[in-house]
Amino acid sequence: MTETAFGQHASTRTAGLQNRLRRLLHGAGDFFLPPLCVYCRTPTDQHGVLCASCWQQIDFIAPPLCDRLGIPLPYDTGGIMLSAAALANPPVYNRARAVARYDGILRELVHRLKYGDRHEGVAMFGRWLVQAGSDLLGDADLIVPVPLYRWRLWTRRFNQSAILARAMSRLSGIDWDALALVRPRPTRSQIGLSIRQRRKNVAGAFRVPRRSLAKVAGRNMLLVDDVITTGATAEACARALLRAGALRVDVLALARVTDPMAADV
Repeated sequence: MTETAFGQHASTRTAGLQNRLRRLLHGAGDFFLPPLCVYCRTPTDQHGVLCASCWQQIDFIAPPLCDRLGIPLPYDTGGIMLSAAALANPPVYNRARAVARYDGILRELVHRLKYGDRHEGVAMFGRWLVQAGSDLLGDADLIVPVPLYRWRLWTRRFNQSAILARAMSRLSGIDWDALALVRPRPTRSQIGLSIRQRRKNVAGAFRVPRRSLAKVAGRNMLLVDDVITTGATAEACARALLRAGALRVDVLALARVTDPMAADV
């Protein structure tokens, strides 16, 4: 056996041993920590997923959609379709998309992530977001999460939108930056506010810091949030990014509220 052939043979054997060891460790991990549905905790065939029963209860948002707002439309007319809401009050951002309606199981999963520090579903959420936002990701230069005010970030210890943005970046290969957009002043909770009050509450609450201007100017931004309620926060963030020179801003969220006045987000 030549030296080259011997080296290739040794490398193949090493790779095989590593794969067997990996499978052994994975099997041992499943024995001590068996994979369970991230919602109802029934057994599943892999970690970090929903069981079939829970998955069927997620109301995924699928075409036909309004091209601007991403809300479902009753039928497909062909080409670019716009809802009455988008025509009556066009958003400052270009397009919005969401994975599913904010109700039932998904509502509870968002609450567990946002308020319960439960991250076991993050990888799954990232896959859902990449799929739902595939047309937006194709145009994106940078993924930017909706920021929290520093005191709220300190008390909560994490920004759920940044966690989602990071998961998307890993899957898509598109850069993300948690500091490209900041929230320099506190705002009151949006819960219970009217649409007009929500817009007033977040008006001027966001800005692009000087250190991030070069990352934003002349580039396409994909803004990521956990839930779109009225769109007021997305609009305020998009205005700040556009003022800083962004070419366009698209918005992607894990969930979308169908009745903004009944949402507790």
